[in-house]
Amino acid sequence: MKINVLTLFPEMFSAVTGSILGRACEKGILEFRFINIRDFSQDKHKKADDYTFGGGPGLLMLADPIFGALEHIDADKDRDKKKLLYMSPRGKVLDQTKIEELAAEKEITILCGHYEGVDQRVLDYWQMEEVSIGDYVLTGGELAAMVLMDSVARLVPGVLPREGSATEESIYSGLLEYPQYTKPRDYRGMEVPEILLSGNHKLIDLWRFEEALRLTKEVRPDLFEKFVRNREDLTKDERKVLEKILK
Repeated sequence: MKINVLTLFPEMFSAVTGSILGRACEKGILEFRFINIRDFSQDKHKKADDYTFGGGPGLLMLADPIFGALEHIDADKDRDKKKLLYMSPRGKVLDQTKIEELAAEKEITILCGHYEGVDQRVLDYWQMEEVSIGDYVLTGGELAAMVLMDSVARLVPGVLPREGSATEESIYSGLLEYPQYTKPRDYRGMEVPEILLSGNHKLIDLWRFEEALRLTKEVRPDLFEKFVRNREDLTKDERKVLEKILK
């Protein structure tokens, strides 16, 4: 998968290319391109923003440097096969369904806004899809873009070191993740639950299922209710555990 990022602050993305995602790049599974929008400014001072027509606080990113950056990466070729995204608080909130959809794409381009946003003509001409990571406002789209990139990239086959690990965790199953423990068995009087030391994997799985149900019901009742409504593939033992939690 190729991920292009258009930003005024490409240096912010150095952390993204480290660790697991960095290794995926070395293997050729992922390709990141960070394009500095200022490089395409026609202004001698590389200006990329100006005041808005009609007045109002703050500055708006100019259309021309963004057009130049998009044309530089050939975003105008085969546009129906490329996903163009703009990180925006007015966009549809990113969820698991959208992440899975984006992970199936071969190339996505992310525009990071700043200041008061970008000239509307950029969004209209390039038919950009606006995406939000939550109902709050950030100083720029870079952090939001990193969240999207990480959540999407980890679903690309081969990115994570162990097959299946991307979909075994937390919310992918419809439930929050169960508690986990490592050595030592006893730390300051706090002991690892005995069931996890039993070696009985069936009982361990049921314990984890029960803990995930219990935690989800307490912290995210909306997810719990959705899980209960849509879950018809439980085993007999799992259904007993669910009935216990429901009581």
